[in-house]
Parts: sequence; structure tokens; C-alpha cells
Amino acid sequence: MKSIWSERKSRAYIARYHKKGVNKDLALRVYTTRLLGRDPALVLHGGGNTSVKTQVNDRMGNRVDVLCVKGSGWDMGDIEPEGLPAVRLDAILDLKTLDALSDEDMVNAQRCALLDATSPNPSVETLLHAFLPHKFVDHTHSTAILSVSDQKNGVKICRDLYGDRMGIVPYIMPGFDLAKKAAEVFEQDPSVDGLILDKHGIFTFGDTAREAYERMIEKVSMAEAHIKGHRKNRLVPARLPASKATVAEVAPIIRGFLADQTAGDGGLIKRQVLDFRTSPAIRAYVGGQNLARYAQTGVVTPDHTIRTKNWPLIVPAPAKGGIEAFSVGVKGAVNDFVKRYHDYFRTNNRRLGGIKKELDPMPRVVLVPGLGLFGAGASKGAAKIAADIATNTVGTILDAQSIGRYHCVGEADMFDLEYWSLEQAKLGNAVEKPLARHVVAITGGASGIGLATARAFKAQGAEVAILDFNQKMLDQAVKATGAFGVICDVTSKTSVKAAFGAVCKHFGGLDILVSNAGRAWQGKIGDVDEKVLRDSFELNFYGHQRVAQAGVAIMRQQGTGGVLLFNTSKQAVNPGADFGPYGLPKAATLFLMRQYAVDHGADGIRSNAVNADRIRSGLLTDDMIKTRARARGVDTRNYMSGNLLGREVNADDVAKAFVDLACAEKTTAAVLTVDGGNIAAALR
Repeated sequence: MKSIWSERKSRAYIARYHKKGVNKDLALRVYTTRLLGRDPALVLHGGGNTSVKTQVNDRMGNRVDVLCVKGSGWDMGDIEPEGLPAVRLDAILDLKTLDALSDEDMVNAQRCALLDATSPNPSVETLLHAFLPHKFVDHTHSTAILSVSDQKNGVKICRDLYGDRMGIVPYIMPGFDLAKKAAEVFEQDPSVDGLILDKHGIFTFGDTAREAYERMIEKVSMAEAHIKGHRKNRLVPARLPASKATVAEVAPIIRGFLADQTAGDGGLIKRQVLDFRTSPAIRAYVGGQNLARYAQTGVVTPDHTIRTKNWPLIVPAPAKGGIEAFSVGVKGAVNDFVKRYHDYFRTNNRRLGGIKKELDPMPRVVLVPGLGLFGAGASKGAAKIAADIATNTVGTILDAQSIGRYHCVGEADMFDLEYWSLEQAKLGNAVEKPLARHVVAITGGASGIGLATARAFKAQGAEVAILDFNQKMLDQAVKATGAFGVICDVTSKTSVKAAFGAVCKHFGGLDILVSNAGRAWQGKIGDVDEKVLRDSFELNFYGHQRVAQAGVAIMRQQGTGGVLLFNTSKQAVNPGADFGPYGLPKAATLFLMRQYAVDHGADGIRSNAVNADRIRSGLLTDDMIKTRARARGVDTRNYMSGNLLGREVNADDVAKAFVDLACAEKTTAAVLTVDGGNIAAALR
């Protein structure tokens, strides 16, 4: 690890923040905090913290000594000055005289010491930063440090490695007791450059931002050199199937068994979204002969447990052609995991007097021998965090195993941190949106109704995949919505298979399919060329069948139900003049929707349709509007608003209908008309 300190950049930070009224100390604190936070070998997703002791003016204009320390909810990689709230240093230092301090009183004291009451909560390690006398204090969960300290003799290794340059603090859960012990260790030898927190991480400090930062880099580099020079153990590979199933094949099975089908009001399904990772190192790790030992020992630092649980789920190696056996194996593995978690909770909660309420018992990391690993979470973002930490864990444990035998804190310590209210507070308690945890795929999603539908589902918390055959429009749609984009030509079985495989690999599966792709061919039915009619059926009927079939296959693998939503158009029930080539396959698609409702209701799969009319889009262009208006014998304005309400309907209205049907848990085989009122197109 090398220092990337830059005098030029440090001066730029000082100049930039000076214009915003931020002093030099805090500007440099932001700079080096970002240097640390952008290196995943040091800091991951809210882990770690930094501080600076400086002076600022309070509301009365008085000069006040303060500690600016990382606030809850801020990530070190992109922190701003407001992410380092200022607390009155004298008020925090007064706490050092106490013999004991509860977590609740600690948090209250820290908030009472804030100069700005609207600031985020200061770090749970604020007291540790304050009790050290140095101006700048840095804390990370360096993977190299953890690989060295996560050994049975980790303390001895660290003492031998650092000598009298680093103090060694035994493992204590963050908070008042750890702060007091760290200060005690420091005061025994105030010449040290930092502190190693056994099986937790590292602190370094200095009188300047650069000194504290470069001490961190130096001490981590020493750990890296130790690992490199002491490698002696080689990971022994397990015997795995020569040919393996694909990620797209196994992901829906895993995702289905990770869903908690007893959660929520009325037994609603609580799904997980997945994020897949693989690399030579990950495959070596999940393919190791002793995987069941080193991967099940526990987290590399207890700070990770709220994101990943204390151990991952290990599933069987998926052999090509052996998906049924794999499914049976996954089911058994999940059941065993949940039982183990229940036992772990009961045992440790009894130790604490039964005061805790059990969290959900489902795993957050899944190891798949031969393939890689999945992170799981309530959203793609949460799944990515779990996967990031799991990837970090792989590297840490591989290094730990290479120099000895991986050994972390005990189960009781992991439980105490997992169920610590101050840790759980980091996850927040926001109410989930109606379609959170759902994966939605929308064909023809790059424009018109499809794009509006993508936005509507995103607004309701869903994870959205936009499928479209036009790369340029797809790129624009992805940029506009933040959805996942996949090239897909619904007239090609190969393209559909690849696209739905990509959705499964990216999200883990599929819950809602909006089959929207289409094109409007025109012509008098007695004169139209047969090729035109066949081309229209290929897209406007068989295209729907291809994607619906692919979607249902995934939903059945998951075993958690699903929703099919078809854009059938009012032409399905109310044909227009010279529009037969479009209306005929749409009528067939309406009955296709009903057939799916009949055949797959037992699978928990609902099938519904939206009949929209006269929606401006890539399908109903200005030129087509003029043509259709002439066919009706009206002008374009009257054509577009020629309904019972006398109002033009737009793509957002149709999108809302799709969302409403997706949320209608007990509605199937229904057709929702969105046309402003056309009695000839009304079904019931």
C-alpha cells in the first residue's frame, strides 16, 4: 500500500472549502478521510471513522475547541464537511472521568455536545477519538491488519510485528469501555503511532492530517509485507463437478429459497434481491476443501455483521443438468441456516435476559462452490453492500489462512454487536415502498409507455430492468431512470433467453414482467399482404408469448409467485378501420393473458392486461395520429381526446395502471381499460 497524498490536491481542498467558510483543519480532514474511504482494502460502506480537533465559532461568536468526527450515515469515500459534525471537546472529555456510561447516556451526551443540533449522530467511537490527544485520528478496518490479528495468537503476532510503535488493545465492543481501554493503552506509552484493536481494526494519529494518514499506510503496508513473507499454507481445492450450471440457472432457485414467505402482514412474501460476484480468488475460496470451517467461523470484524450476518450460507456445487438436485440441496441448506440462526438467537438472548427481539433469520451472503458468491438484501444497493463485504472477507480470510488459521471473535461478541441498538440504527427504519424487493422487467422499455412504466415502478421501490432492441435508446433510458438495461429482440428466442438470463444474473430473478414491446402495422384486412400480417403476429403475439414463457419459467423456479402484465391495446376488443394487422394479434394476446391466468394461477402467478388507446409514443407517432384521425373522419385533436371524458390520455396514465395491477394481490385475468372512456372497448 502506498501513500497517495498530494500537496497540490491538499491545497486545492483548502482553497475550495475556504470559499465555503470551512477552516484548513476540516478541509484537510475531508481530504484524507476520502483518501482512506476510497480504498476498499481499508474502508467499506460506512465502516471506519476519522476526526480532527480544531476551533470554530459558536452561534455567539465565541471561539470553541471542538472535535469534528465522522457522523452516522456518511461514507468516508465521499464525505463532506457536514459529515463531520462538531462536538464541544470539553463536554466530551469530561466523560472520561466516569467509571461507567450506558450506550443511551453516551449517545445523549454526544448529541448534547453538538454545536448544531441538526447534525447527524457522531460516531459510536467519538469518545475514543476524543480521549486520544492528537489533532488528527484515523480508524480503518484494514484487511491486512485483520488477516494478521484474526489468528489465535494475533496479539503476539502484532506485538512482534510492530514492537513498541503500536499499542495493542484487546477486543472490546465499541463504546465507552473501549474508549477508556484505548486511552489506558495509549497512556502506557504515549510515543506510539497508533493502536491495533484486536480483531477489529487499526487507529493511527498525528499532529497533521498527512502524518496520521501516512502512518496508517505505513502500518498497513507492514502487515501486507508480513503476510507476503510468511505465506505457508495452500488452499486445498475440493472436488467439484467438471461442468457447472450457469449463474442465471441457479440464481432464481437461491433467491426463491431466501424469500421469507411468512413475513409481513397477512403472510406476504419478503423477497431478497441478489448481487453476484466472482473472480479467481473468490472461486478458490468457495471451492476450498475446508470451506465449511473457515467460512463459517465468523465475520472478520464485528462491524460487518449487521450487513452480512455472522456466517454465510453454503449451498451445493451446481452441476450442469443437475438443477433439481441443486434445488433440493439449497432448500436443505437454507433450512439448516435458519435453524442455526434461531438457536444462536435463543442461546445468546437468554444470556442477556431475553430482552432482544429476533431479527429476520435469512442469510445475506451465499457461497456457491464452482461459481462465486451472492450478496442478498432488500434492494440491489443492499445486496451490493453485502457482496462488497463478502468479497472483502474472501481476501482477508485467504490471507489469514495462508499465514496460519483464521480465528475471529466469539459468537457472543458477534451477537452483542449484531443486536446492539447503535449498530442497528445505522440501517435505518424507513418504511419500504409497496414494490420494494420486487424485480420488474419491461420489454419495449426504452421509450413511450415502456419508459413511463419503468419510471413508475422505480418510484414504487422496484428494481427495474429495461429490455429493448434499440441500443441508443436503451442507453438513454438507463441514464434517465437508473434502471438496468438489456438488449432484447422479442422476435428472437435466443435474444429473449439471453436477456432474461442477464436479468437473473444481475438481480437474482424476476417477479413482475411488463410485456409491452410492439409495433402498429396498418392495412385493410382484405388487401393486406400476408407477410405484413405474419410480421405483426411475430412481434405482437409471439413476442408476448416468448417473454411470458421465459418469465414464468423463472417465477416457477423461485416458487414465490409473480405477475404478468400485457399491453394488449383497445384494438383487442374494439377493432379500428384499416388496423387489422395490429388488432388481430392483440386480440390473441388478450386471450394469451387469460390462458396464463388459468394455467399458472396455481403457481401463484397473476396475469392481467392493460387496454390503452391513443397514447402518443414511438408506436403512435404524429404521422400515425394523422392517419388514424383521417380513418375516423376527425381532426387530430378530436381523435386524441375522442373519449367519454374528452381528455387525452398519456403514457404515465398507462404506467400507473400497470403499477396498480402489480399491487392488486388478488386480481388475475383482468383487463384494465385506460382510454378516457370508450364504451365500445369496455369489457366489464
